Amino acid sequence: MDFTKLLTLDEGKTLELKRDLSSPKGLLKTLIAFANTAGGKVIIGVDDKTRQPLGVDSPLDEEERLGNLIADSILPRLIPSIEMITIDNKTLLIVEVFLSNSRPHYLRSEGPESGVYVRLGSSNRQADLELIAELRRSVEGIAFDELPMRDLSIEDLDIKTVRKLFREHRQLDEQDLITLKMLRSEQGRLVPTKGAVLLFGLERTLHFPDAWIQCGRFIGRDKTDIFDHIELDEHLPQVVESILLFLKKHAMRGADFSGIQRKDVWSIPLNILREVIINALVHSDYSQRGAPIRIAYFDDRIEVENPGILLPGMTIEDMMQGISKIRNPVIARVFRELRLIEQWGSGIPSIMRQAQELGVRSPLIQEIGMRLRFTVFLPKPQTFEGQKSLSRSVTVAGRAGVETKGKSSEKGSEKSSEKILRLLVKNPQMTIAELAGELGITTRAVEKSIKMLKLSGQLKRIGPAKGGHWKVLDDSLE
Repeated sequence: MDFTKLLTLDEGKTLELKRDLSSPKGLLKTLIAFANTAGGKVIIGVDDKTRQPLGVDSPLDEEERLGNLIADSILPRLIPSIEMITIDNKTLLIVEVFLSNSRPHYLRSEGPESGVYVRLGSSNRQADLELIAELRRSVEGIAFDELPMRDLSIEDLDIKTVRKLFREHRQLDEQDLITLKMLRSEQGRLVPTKGAVLLFGLERTLHFPDAWIQCGRFIGRDKTDIFDHIELDEHLPQVVESILLFLKKHAMRGADFSGIQRKDVWSIPLNILREVIINALVHSDYSQRGAPIRIAYFDDRIEVENPGILLPGMTIEDMMQGISKIRNPVIARVFRELRLIEQWGSGIPSIMRQAQELGVRSPLIQEIGMRLRFTVFLPKPQTFEGQKSLSRSVTVAGRAGVETKGKSSEKGSEKSSEKILRLLVKNPQMTIAELAGELGITTRAVEKSIKMLKLSGQLKRIGPAKGGHWKVLDDSLE
């Protein structure tokens, strides 16, 4: 390996430069993060600003000191490769760590719950308990969405919709659901997996409060001024089209008359966005709590952001080359069966190729915080409006009949809370999913309204979630 070339590279997920060992704790965190994430190299004896080799005084002594520090400070035991090289008569130490099968490693002084670190870009990030659990599962080859939900049954899945979606491909029976790992046997009974509930759960957001999608259209290039937003919590295979409908609503549409039949031409790259959205739905870390999948539409770009950093062993460079690791095999398998995914690993290279063909800037992939952001850049407005193949009457798609499902800030109607109360007066046994279906809003929106109705003393739950009923306390609605 040409180590001089390393000095010309930017610090990042697999490379860090150190002047010396005067502050060893930071170095130890980096080695832990490399071992837990995707491996990497630390070069000691280099000015991290000028990239000039400074050398290490007493390199043999420093090598021994470093080995002792690692042995005494990191658990489980980590054995990196430490090598000495000479550049311009300066001796440097190269410490190389590979992705470890003993992860998660942690700093002994901080303990197994607080001392675990992962690598995000050129910095180290303390892992929370959910991420630590994922690191353990990744070693054991266990996927989060394959885990059973022992308190639920097949009745908690929208089997009617499942069979409807699969109707064009095959007739599903119980054994098919087991083969797809949507059901698994636990103590003599069939229970749904987390993946099945994420895909087709009747009360998905009850079990996974952050498993929904937030879309927003912002005026300008930042989030200062929001024009429209919508919350979606449809079944994952169905929500793809709803997201695209929202984006179309705020895009420009023209017509291409160069062929025999009219062809719609959009100001946003819909094929690229479809791939990016599906990638986010399939690869989200649904074990993480705190925020949903977000789609932010700005004047110059669309950002698709999902919870979860890359799986251990993966880098953004790997993704660009078409290397793929599946975080959620149950969800991915169903998407593949429904032809939403065509070929494993082909998505990212295809996206980059399409962007090049459209003449727009290549999409940007970033790990930000504990999330993955995919930025799709849009053609310049003059490029779209100036194309000769477009009709002269370019219209806003939202005015041409494109309508999105879900709760949008542009829609005004009778308060959802009043509608819920009226429905529950007629049928106190209605579920949240049934209310959402009747009102045409999301289950999350229903849950919010019910919470406010309870707090205001207008509604009360009698009995358990299953087998109980609602009691409306507002006499004016009786």
